[in-house]
Amino acid sequence: MVKRLSEATVGKTVIIKSFEQDDLFIKLMEMGCVPGEAVTIDHIAPLGDPISLSVAGYILSLRIDEAELIWVEEIAQNPIK
Repeated sequence: MVKRLSEATVGKTVIIKSFEQDDLFIKLMEMGCVPGEAVTIDHIAPLGDPISLSVAGYILSLRIDEAELIWVEEIAQNPIK
């Protein structure tokens, strides 16, 4: 299911699908956030802004208004047997 990055919860890994604004895309592309890249939500600040992500081997913090402009798809987790 495709949703906004701002809707993802801590511990979830998602795949970046697209961006709503080209200027945001250029900024994030320079930091390794490109469509097809896996991103894990590490932490959300107590008031919901900013959020901390693991992407391309490093930690990135984004404002919630930036995360609202990124469309992602959650990776299905296999249940533990």
